[in-house]
Amino acid sequence: MTNNSQKEPYWCSNCLAMSTRPRILFDVRGWCNACRWNEKKKTLDWGLRQQELKGLLDKHRRSDGGFDCLVPVSGGKDGSYVAYNLKHKYGMNPLCLTVTPALPLTLGDQNLSNFVKSGYNHITINPSYEAMRTLNRIGLLEMGFPYYGWLIAIQAGVVRMANQLQIGLIFYGEDGEVEYGGSTETDRNPIYNVDYMKKIYLEGGYEKVLNNSGLPEEDLFFFRFPSNSDLKNSPIDITHWSYFENWDPYRNYLIAKEHCGLKEADESNAGTFTNFSQNDQALYALHTYFMYLKFGFGRANQDASIEVRRGAMDRSQALNLVRIYDGQYPEELVENYLEYFGLTRNEFDASLDRWVNHKLFEKIDGYWKPLFTVT
Repeated sequence: MTNNSQKEPYWCSNCLAMSTRPRILFDVRGWCNACRWNEKKKTLDWGLRQQELKGLLDKHRRSDGGFDCLVPVSGGKDGSYVAYNLKHKYGMNPLCLTVTPALPLTLGDQNLSNFVKSGYNHITINPSYEAMRTLNRIGLLEMGFPYYGWLIAIQAGVVRMANQLQIGLIFYGEDGEVEYGGSTETDRNPIYNVDYMKKIYLEGGYEKVLNNSGLPEEDLFFFRFPSNSDLKNSPIDITHWSYFENWDPYRNYLIAKEHCGLKEADESNAGTFTNFSQNDQALYALHTYFMYLKFGFGRANQDASIEVRRGAMDRSQALNLVRIYDGQYPEELVENYLEYFGLTRNEFDASLDRWVNHKLFEKIDGYWKPLFTVT
């Protein structure tokens, strides 16, 4: 097994995952974690994992009409798919929860409304707007992570509400670490805890960002995890649906479109060739642009690699799409970003410049251009 310690970047020989991705590993064939996992999934005993799922559901199933699991949703394909299966295939009574993003998109609002109307109990939590903006701004400037505050809330706020409502099971969609190339800690154990959330999903910056925010505790309710004693008294099983069945984002899209009212964008999304994913908020395009500047791969690379792994395109097709779309600057959204973060264009550009990997990019005519060619 090899890691990403080589000086020159390289790409998975099966998909297009890049050696700069955090926690990625490659085997002697040059296959990345994600492709090896996709290969392994073909030999997994999914029947056994179905039995694990049924056991977990029966552990939390309630007979008094109360909610027996919590599903974070945005109205998009993945949360909708998970909620649909829990309710209609397994007879569970899920409560669906949305943490309102900072810059919601009209299509995302429409899809969320359609999802709720398709037959789900649903609550929305709206953390303090100024607290969210402060944390997102810190994330932008100090971590190169422009929706870090919202990311905290979809972890801590969801656990907080499960604890408050005495719901002992939380289902997220896919385990991105396992599915897309990262930590393999959860590929054999579906249950993880708050410490894992802080370390992996919040990239170890949770306490630092909150402590440096200067925000009063009353504004941080949805950004603070319950105390250890609260979690000990009311344990919560946190898991991903992707552990229990072969995860397929395009299948999820088709199910959500047919049964939950999901609509795709009229055109492809910023920085990629797809139009049916991540349509809920404007900050996602900026997040993936930062990802591109830091690591050399962006939204199109991620989407194309998924399509290769699920057999929808070959590597050469994916390569062409990545060369066309990856790393597009989200120019059409910049004014929204400047207003939201309270930055001038020069300050905003400086925040981008701070996080650029200079081994991968050079600045030409005011824009960062790659020094590498995806191969």
